[in-house]
Amino acid sequence: MMGAGGDRRQPHPRCVQAAHDGASIPLPSRSDFSKRPVVRVAFFVLAVAIVLPYGLAPLYRFVDPVSTLMLWRWATGARVERIWTPIGRIAPAVPLAVIAAEDNRFCSHHGVDLGELRGVIGGIDDVDDLADVRGGSTITQQVAKNLFLWQGRSYVRKALEFPLALWLDLVLPKRRLMEIYLNIAEWGPNGEFGAEAGARRAFNRSALHLDPREAALLAAMLPNPHRRDARSPAPALRRLAGLYQGRMAARPGLDACVRARVRRASWERDVGRGTVGRGTLSGEGH
Repeated sequence: MMGAGGDRRQPHPRCVQAAHDGASIPLPSRSDFSKRPVVRVAFFVLAVAIVLPYGLAPLYRFVDPVSTLMLWRWATGARVERIWTPIGRIAPAVPLAVIAAEDNRFCSHHGVDLGELRGVIGGIDDVDDLADVRGGSTITQQVAKNLFLWQGRSYVRKALEFPLALWLDLVLPKRRLMEIYLNIAEWGPNGEFGAEAGARRAFNRSALHLDPREAALLAAMLPNPHRRDARSPAPALRRLAGLYQGRMAARPGLDACVRARVRRASWERDVGRGTVGRGTLSGEGH
């Protein structure tokens, strides 16, 4: 048969046979696509990527982890300095300052601070403002992001971060969560991670010997350690650190869920004697 343009088109042999047999010609179904090896592999990789963090999280009760940003810097040849330091070897002022700065209800919520989140959402005038909102992200959420997700603001990342934070709070004690955070947070502009590396860079001393003022300056760096520098703090950073130090003095029980009573009592006694905050790196092991 000649077409409208005069060209002759031959039907596929299977179509001719189906027409003779009176059978309908089946179209490809969705199940046909799902049977393709590439699609199956893609779904498998995606499922593993989503489920794997939930399997790894309980192991971090005993295993000291690294962050995805550290892994990325290692993979790209960038500098990474991290000295894993048990929380008992970090001055109690540091976790207290971090809680005062980042998450006042760290000890009372279950990974996600719903009250704070409602307040943040209520203050958003339009959808575009969500990209500029930092509040409402708990320390546990930041641990989830740093351990398993990527940096930057994203609706997809937030959707993955929420259940991960709830799971981390369920399987890890608060003290361990804080210990992990204090060892994976980025604390300098040149690949410094963790409170120990941050303290050595900023104050030339171990995190064990930081006083409340220095701890507050470190905590004030956390939103952006590339622009905020505790080693040479700008007036705005000093004011922010002063605000955090005031919170620490007014609410010393903010860190009740992470502190060791005997350790803290000894540290507070040393602060009273003026012996904390004078140590340097000389004579300390690396």
